[in-house]
Amino acid sequence: MTNPQTLRIATRGSPLALYQANQIAGDLEKVSGGKIVGEIVTFTTKGDQLTSERLINSGGKGLFTREIDHAVDTGAADIGVHSLKDVPSLLPPGQELVAYTERVDPRDGLVTLSGVKSVRDLPAGATVGTASLRREAQTLALRPDLNVISFRGSVQTRLAKLEAGNADATFLAMAGLERLGLGEQAEAIAIEDMLPAAGQGIIVVAGRPDRLSGDALAALTALDHIQTRKAAMAERAFLAELDGSCRTAMAAHMCLGSHNWQFRAEVLSPDGQTKWQAEASILIGATSEELAELGRSVAIGLREDAGGNLPTFED
Repeated sequence: MTNPQTLRIATRGSPLALYQANQIAGDLEKVSGGKIVGEIVTFTTKGDQLTSERLINSGGKGLFTREIDHAVDTGAADIGVHSLKDVPSLLPPGQELVAYTERVDPRDGLVTLSGVKSVRDLPAGATVGTASLRREAQTLALRPDLNVISFRGSVQTRLAKLEAGNADATFLAMAGLERLGLGEQAEAIAIEDMLPAAGQGIIVVAGRPDRLSGDALAALTALDHIQTRKAAMAERAFLAELDGSCRTAMAAHMCLGSHNWQFRAEVLSPDGQTKWQAEASILIGATSEELAELGRSVAIGLREDAGGNLPTFED
């Protein structure tokens, strides 16, 4: 047997990012029958260096991917592994999202030390920590009396901040908690109460197809989950149509029903008191292009509903 091909996998160094990169490495080796093995290469991104301020104060979306993108572009790595919700709408020239893994739980989770199971049940004036504009606006939509402060860092960092008493509650994606074996620490929030970020619950692999071997491309194709890719097409097209600056609170989620794809989206004012929502559906056999067009059309409709200008957070 010939020696296996090594793919250098670029990732952030947080426990969750390493878990995801190692999952991809293991899956690639499995689907290739041992022809492909992964070598993890870690990078510290600008987003990792921010521990308190909002992303919009330092350049917005892309802060968790730029160093990894650069490594793929320069040949320091062969592929990059990302949480899809962190990936900007526009990829670097020549790069593609070459594999979407099957989506797991897309919901947000509420984490408290008191055992409170719902945002609605938090004490009056309680402090909630989050650096997500979406979660901040959605929290205030449910409970305008709550005090929202900025919370940044890895899953472990945010849990430690909560433990230290910096806030009464925080939010973490259920997908990440479950991957780390921490799912029991959170109470999953119904999608009806907190619509997820576009791409939440999906791991993606980015790369330059022109630089990948046939064996590598075949293995990545085997990892690609077509239903997840199709859902992501609609969600990312919605984002691309509306916002490139990460200054608007918005959410989008596509799911597969028994006969139709069902799409839900919303845009919120920073204080959560104004909300524009839309729902749409399309037949289960729709192509990726048709799903993307659905996402774009919903985005255009919401922008028109908002009077042509979306509300934005200031620095």
